Amino acid sequence: MVWGWVLSGKWQLGLSVGLLEMLTKIVLYFLHDRAWHRVELKSTKPSHVIHLTKTITWRIIGTLDTILLSWMLSGDIALGLQLGSIEIVTKMILYYLHERLWHRVKFSGKTISAEA
Repeated sequence: MVWGWVLSGKWQLGLSVGLLEMLTKIVLYFLHDRAWHRVELKSTKPSHVIHLTKTITWRIIGTLDTILLSWMLSGDIALGLQLGSIEIVTKMILYYLHERLWHRVKFSGKTISAEA
């Protein structure tokens, strides 16, 4: 939202991209998480490997979503690419931390903990 405003100079564009992204990413994240849930159930790999791979695949999807929405709303592919390249690193770090925290959450009396 803020980066869209900063790069375009138009707060309305930043707000539009940010609000639309919230909606599209909810749907995309749900689909991505369901697919990975099936992989996690069958996997014998350490959770760090799964979380890192999941982080990278989600960031690809999320960045493509940002680029396309920014481009569609602004009509400027360069702006879409700028926004996508800014968020790719910052959001990948945030998503990995989010995954590690969720892996430690306690549900229905049993703890699901991550390896150190």
